[in-house]
Amino acid sequence: MYKSINEWSFPAGMDIRAMMELAKKQGFEGFEPAIGEEGALSLTSPDSAFIGVKNAAADIGIKLASLASGLSWKYPPSSNDPAIRQKASDNLRRQLDGAALLGVDAILLVPGSVGVGFWGADNPVEYDQCWDRAVAGVSALKAHAESVGVMIGIENVWNNFLMSPLEMAQFVDLIDSPRVGVYLDVGNIIKYGEPESWIRILGKRICRIHVKDYRRSVGTLDGFVDLLSGDVNFPKVVAALREIGYEGPLTAEMGVGRVYPEDIIYRTARALELILGER
Repeated sequence: MYKSINEWSFPAGMDIRAMMELAKKQGFEGFEPAIGEEGALSLTSPDSAFIGVKNAAADIGIKLASLASGLSWKYPPSSNDPAIRQKASDNLRRQLDGAALLGVDAILLVPGSVGVGFWGADNPVEYDQCWDRAVAGVSALKAHAESVGVMIGIENVWNNFLMSPLEMAQFVDLIDSPRVGVYLDVGNIIKYGEPESWIRILGKRICRIHVKDYRRSVGTLDGFVDLLSGDVNFPKVVAALREIGYEGPLTAEMGVGRVYPEDIIYRTARALELILGER
């Protein structure tokens, strides 16, 4: 396992090369870029933009860990609107192609949201509707994921869906593709249970790990805190990951530092060193 950090941990508008340089300076071995409607890597970016980020990472000497996206919140694959579901499918295809251009073999996908969702949605969606649409949406592109060699990592992120490890395992197994797995965020999962339990149950289905920390007693977004300051039992998490043979990145997804943005990058790197037993 190695230390990695997500693009969303850096100030908005910061040049992506500067992000990677800062991450490298603070001791990270990996960096996770994101694709959005705007930014260095967007849905309309030419292939050359993705190749440019790949080349910049190679120049800096940092690995590209995976490709994240928050597009599922605006364009949920479970939407009641067929046009939005089609847009979600188009976005997923572009994300898969972008990952292949970057040379990474995994992406992050939130496959749907039940009710109005934590972030809101166009219309309330019932649980069984979300299940059917999410399965259909991912299944429709599993062959493309297989052809480009990129894993679709399914994430649970307070979307009122896939709220147990057994259900997450059932969802992935139903789709039945070597290129569909789980992108597990150990901070998000504290809302539903113990992440080490999820890890052992999901096992080899896990393709990537996001690390955050969270205090259950807060119960809102304000409960997300610095690593080692919340309720995630990181020694148990690391032990469980080693038990299942996970060797990929631990990608930190942190809140942006409000005054000294470089400091949160430094502190997160030091915390991950402790978590991984590097000091």
